[in-house]
Amino acid sequence: MSFRTSALALLVACGSSSQTPVEPAMPPVEEPVAETPPAPEPTAPERPSTPIADQYREVAQKIIAAAEKDDGGWKKLQHLTDHIGHRISGSPALDRATAWAIAAMKADGHESVHGEKVMVPKWVRGEEWGRITAPVERPLVLLQLGNSAATPAKGLTAPVVVATSFDELGKLDVKGKIVLFNHPMRPWNEKEGPGYGEAVEYRNKGPSKASQLGAAAVLVRTVSNTSLRSPHTGNTKFEAGVKPIPAAAISIEDAELIARLAAEGEKVTVALRTSGKLHKDVPSENVIAEIRGRDKPDEVVVLGGHIDSWDVGQGAHDDGGGCVITMQALTVLRQLGLTPRRTIRVVLFTNEENGLKGAKQYVIDHAAEMDRHVLALEADTGVFAPRGFEISGDADAIRRATDIASLLEPIGASRMDFADAGADVGELVAKKVVGLGLSMDSSTYFDYHHSQADTLDKIRPEDLRRDIAAVAVMVYVIADMPDRLGVGVAPPEKK
Repeated sequence: MSFRTSALALLVACGSSSQTPVEPAMPPVEEPVAETPPAPEPTAPERPSTPIADQYREVAQKIIAAAEKDDGGWKKLQHLTDHIGHRISGSPALDRATAWAIAAMKADGHESVHGEKVMVPKWVRGEEWGRITAPVERPLVLLQLGNSAATPAKGLTAPVVVATSFDELGKLDVKGKIVLFNHPMRPWNEKEGPGYGEAVEYRNKGPSKASQLGAAAVLVRTVSNTSLRSPHTGNTKFEAGVKPIPAAAISIEDAELIARLAAEGEKVTVALRTSGKLHKDVPSENVIAEIRGRDKPDEVVVLGGHIDSWDVGQGAHDDGGGCVITMQALTVLRQLGLTPRRTIRVVLFTNEENGLKGAKQYVIDHAAEMDRHVLALEADTGVFAPRGFEISGDADAIRRATDIASLLEPIGASRMDFADAGADVGELVAKKVVGLGLSMDSSTYFDYHHSQADTLDKIRPEDLRRDIAAVAVMVYVIADMPDRLGVGVAPPEKK
């Protein structure tokens, strides 16, 4: 009740009804306190405009649904890995793989299926053996590096010097010795991805640098951050005029053992015997197949991977999976009866691993139509859950591709990053073609890469299906939309 009502009630209660009640003094009037307005409801950030995706949402859903039910990609990959296996350039296995790919894409009903001749290097691994001979006796697990030279027939035994960097190498006396590059690869993290690009320089350039200083041979700590005494091979490059020397990757465990012994002041010696040899170039081929465009057939969207692999494991992640992703993306579109404005062309490049001869020859063979290439998409990061794409293109290409990638939100593949799109398509990006590289969860890729562990059992069928879906949607929309995507621009190299 009010203060006034309370005072009057008190006087009546005291028996003062015969007297005129005295009005009590009024208290000062208090200003009403303004109520704090409620905080506005939080609003979601405004979504970017997606005019291209809006036109293709229904067809994208159909493509994704079809790809997620499809088992043709898995059957292809199983045949390639289990029945053909690893496929190094110049090998009979690579010849069988290209013949199989041609037959498979003809069976799927594609147009213009054929091979285009490429001369490729032929490096044969041969025998490889190694052992620590002092101060303890221990066998070494090793894989020769591609392009490296053989030891003398009876092998070589020499003291080991350990370098963790190229700067450290320059301060060491390595003449007549075996150099061990014990440089760890940074572990994968979500922000920066794998540390492969920095660590692989010791495999690529280390043997050449050591040879220039008079080293007898090189051992490289395997380029991985996970190991169960499992070395990873790869190519090495000797500069013009530098004598090739024996070079091999050894396991992390063996590299650490040698480094610990050396740090204790022990004189470590290693015996090696290898017979790897580089032969004359031999013929191989890029494999081509198309869905011919309905309105602009002379404009081309390229997608592909590399059909060769290293001569260990099965080449399942690198890059059998990439080849099958792109082959089956084309097949899913054909099965749905989708014919875009432009031609979609699968190119399975040969010799990515130790020469890039396939990518270089494709640019030469198709020079007359290079200005009509709209896109070059590469799948060469294994087969894992897709996250999106890495694009080598101008601002217009990035804007349009980001718009299209929003169609892939249902499968978690809508990310678009300005980055290197891949080694094979890099040859086309240099000709101003926009490059796209399929990006995925690569946290475990380098556990298997270039090793005996690169086998089919490391791949999940559901990841393969979603990778196929992501590629099929991107290439169909880019091939069908009225305008061209943009201009290819290579991103700056990471330092």
